[in-house]
Amino acid sequence: MFSHVMVGTNDLTRAKGFYDQLLGALGVSPGFVDGHRVFYMSPTGVFAVSLPIDGEAATIGNGSTVGFNCASAEQADAWHAAGVAAGGTSIEEPPGVRAGTTGKLYLAYLRDPDGNKLCALHRM
Repeated sequence: MFSHVMVGTNDLTRAKGFYDQLLGALGVSPGFVDGHRVFYMSPTGVFAVSLPIDGEAATIGNGSTVGFNCASAEQADAWHAAGVAAGGTSIEEPPGVRAGTTGKLYLAYLRDPDGNKLCALHRM
């Protein structure tokens, strides 16, 4: 359904350092810079971070979340730890099991250095 997900940043170098560590915990290779964007390629999709092309400041979307699929709860924990170590902020409840309408999920939430809300999700 999706070709890619892109979030904005105001500091491309800082964002690349953060996402290289964060997505590295999921086995994704470091991103490559293409002008004002950094792209992360995987067999299941593309994630990108970009300086806004209109020259205005990047802002976060209230109510927006970008979710990353994890193979296990341990991988979600590693993702969360890598994100915090790289300058992200742990938000909401600590990583753990949540009961949802579709069954049990293991979730971990962060905000990246620009304030974008991110989630690691493992369907149990």
